[in-house]
Amino acid sequence: MSAWGEVLVGLVIAVGLAGVVVQVLPGSVIVLGAVLVWAVVTGGTTAWVCFAVGAAAVVVAAVVKYLLAGRHLLRHEISSSTLVWGGVAGVVGFFVIPVVGLLVGFVAGVWLAELVRRRAAGPAWRATVVALQATGISILVELAGALVATGAWVVGLVLT
Repeated sequence: MSAWGEVLVGLVIAVGLAGVVVQVLPGSVIVLGAVLVWAVVTGGTTAWVCFAVGAAAVVVAAVVKYLLAGRHLLRHEISSSTLVWGGVAGVVGFFVIPVVGLLVGFVAGVWLAELVRRRAAGPAWRATVVALQATGISILVELAGALVATGAWVVGLVLT
């Protein structure tokens, strides 16, 4: 692959990593897709091993993030319907309030769902904080997987 191609792949990977953190783009998929394009164009055992390492990291992170976040939510008795309401409100907020609407909508949706469920503002707010913690856990785990895939690509660049 040419130097410009590698720079372009690197830029797409950077966009993917930002997407993991911002949670608007499917960041891990973008990172893995960029590494796949690099592996296809570069070819050879080294490129495909780097892609396999990156793919394994992204898949493992995808599974682990749901397990850890789910366990955190179950430990604090947060129902899955609460997260659905938070997600719906987050999508609405994304279109209603520019830039921060997704976060504001998610928080408001979770808080309202838990307020209806628990009938008290204090426990509803504590449940909202737990839901935000679970979201943070899932973001960090997904970011770790995407960073391992990025590291595998960097190792592949050095070796090829």
